[in-house]
Amino acid sequence: MSLKKELISLLEDMSELMELKGENKFKIAAFKNGANILRQLDNLEELLNQNELKNVKGIGKGLLGVINEFIDEGEVKELNDLRSTTPNIMVEMLQIRGMGAKKIKLIYDELSPKDLNDLEELCRQNKIQNLKGFSKKTEESIIDELKRIKESSSKILLHHAFMIGEHIKNDLNELKSVLQCEFVGEMRRIREVISQIELICLVNSDKIFHQDCVNILHENDLTLITEENNKLVFVDSRKIRIVIHYFDNEIVFIKNKFLLTGDESFVNNFDLSKNYKSEQEIFTSSKIQFIIPEMREHEIIEKNGIQNFSNSDLELKSFRGFFHFHSTWSDGNNSIKEMIDEGSRLGFKYFALCDHSKSAYYANGLNEKRLIEQHKEIDEINKNSDFRVYKGIESDILKDGFLDYSDEILKQFEFVVASIHSIFNLEEDEMTRRIISAIENPYTDLLAHPTGRLLLTRDGYKVNIHKVIDACSQNDVAIEINTNPHRLDLDWRNILYARERGVKFSINPDAHSIDGIHDINYGIMIARKGGILASEVINCFEEKEFQKYINRKVKRI
Repeated sequence: MSLKKELISLLEDMSELMELKGENKFKIAAFKNGANILRQLDNLEELLNQNELKNVKGIGKGLLGVINEFIDEGEVKELNDLRSTTPNIMVEMLQIRGMGAKKIKLIYDELSPKDLNDLEELCRQNKIQNLKGFSKKTEESIIDELKRIKESSSKILLHHAFMIGEHIKNDLNELKSVLQCEFVGEMRRIREVISQIELICLVNSDKIFHQDCVNILHENDLTLITEENNKLVFVDSRKIRIVIHYFDNEIVFIKNKFLLTGDESFVNNFDLSKNYKSEQEIFTSSKIQFIIPEMREHEIIEKNGIQNFSNSDLELKSFRGFFHFHSTWSDGNNSIKEMIDEGSRLGFKYFALCDHSKSAYYANGLNEKRLIEQHKEIDEINKNSDFRVYKGIESDILKDGFLDYSDEILKQFEFVVASIHSIFNLEEDEMTRRIISAIENPYTDLLAHPTGRLLLTRDGYKVNIHKVIDACSQNDVAIEINTNPHRLDLDWRNILYARERGVKFSINPDAHSIDGIHDINYGIMIARKGGILASEVINCFEEKEFQKYINRKVKRI
């Protein structure tokens, strides 16, 4: 995380905790305002280095002291004190969407719940709705939110699972008793949310491996909770389950790797009565074409049929264009040049910068005047480069379905991404019309993060996604697979329908930093799961073909 984002988060956390404790409202407002001021500064680090932040309107002595303390010490005593003196239940209630500090404080002051279970019981006893400013609907919403929090508490996102799982897999592969170790289950099928990390090991001795495994995972602060025949189950400090299967016979190992990867309805299609030396032999014996692990889901098999199955051919090396990324012009951490240099290193051949538009004030979105300046920088980069940076924008879809620039401005862009960043709570019909209206705009090239979901945090908005996909098909607008691991949106289940409708796809990391570019790998995994072919992805177009695409409705270049 950049220093700028760390400081914004610091001030927001402090204002939230102050509000929970009922501190001076003017001080709370100063910290909230301070976070917004920092968000809009393009040259924050320069101001800090030159000791000029004190001259920025709205940054008083108190805020400056907190900022300098964090920079010098890496922590802030006042924040530590706020955290240590704020009841845990109040902090936990911040997870509940729609619950601001005032409501949380009122619940705590009036009813003093001990934990979230206690809060749920108060809701079921109809005690919350009797508080000032609350209603039966609010109470029901809290119960729904508590259910979501419980369900997600023992689950992790795919990228977190890989971070943990790869470390464990590497440790196990270093054991002398291990011949081979691989992921199975949800990890091998590339589920966007993981309920347990599951591995299978081929070992040279069950007994020796058992002891080796327990010892090395204990060193990693994992606790053994159950052990069965050839299976060890551990949990980490967050109660995430890590399941280790192990076999000292290669034939048994191969069969179990297959069984533990696909769900029951998938594996029931195969004859497993024989001995096999590879998964390929299992498919061949049953006269079924090999199906990549990502696609071994009953929803996919039912949609495509088990016979004459078509696997995805998508790989990173298929990509030519790098779209929908952000720079320091809006809320990115790196300059345009730094972002495209890293993209070039990964093999991309052309680029479409898509910073935030003017409605995204919270993300330092670009007004018309700043767009002119950004386009000058892009022109200068293009003069001195072997590749081309296309002038793009991520334009907000307003409530009425219009994009947040006039046609006069939109026609100056070479690639327009339409997306929603606000007003998520519309009814399904209204939200669907809103998005379709933006899709029908002749300047729209791509619909980004189409359902707005944040995995384990926020459900997608109410929308008829099939109607949205149909509109993309009818208007020749690509639909995004946003590869940010917190989104992975479009969902792979909806990819199946979009492919039926002949929609083009664009796979983008929505990167705000150099590191974020590498998230594209998660999107490729999800696209492969949906069976997408390179020919269906506009990022895989050669540049001349991409130019034809962006000129299909309006003349750009």
